[in-house]
Amino acid sequence: MAPKLFVATKALIVNNEGKVLLIRESSQYKDGSKIGGLDTPGGRVQAGQHFDESLKREVREETGLEIRIGESFFVNESWPMVRGESWQIIRIFFECYPESSDVRLSDDHDAFEWIDPEEYARYPIIENLKPMFEVYLKKNDEAPK
Repeated sequence: MAPKLFVATKALIVNNEGKVLLIRESSQYKDGSKIGGLDTPGGRVQAGQHFDESLKREVREETGLEIRIGESFFVNESWPMVRGESWQIIRIFFECYPESSDVRLSDDHDAFEWIDPEEYARYPIIENLKPMFEVYLKKNDEAPK
């Protein structure tokens, strides 16, 4: 049987100190496949919904934050097994900026941290974030100062 295909938008939310927001997947998340792992906010694009509307909705649902969306900078995919089904998830990552700092997590997540992106390897992030962080750090190293 062919896997279910999903497109997801993901927010690398960068605060004014240059730290990025990671949220931890809780055991309450019914579509979870990485319980206890740290991830960036975001999720599946619903049919008929524009990607920017989807990203803002997902971030609001998961963190309570309103965001300003910057540029997309990375795309990847994974093939998790969720509730016995094979899924293919294509993720598009956007650099985003919070309009507030009051994080209020949904039941799908049970903790959050603002981290220095250069220290990402010290945290239990989900596997598909590692190449995203590498691209993000390289992009910022190459940016004019």
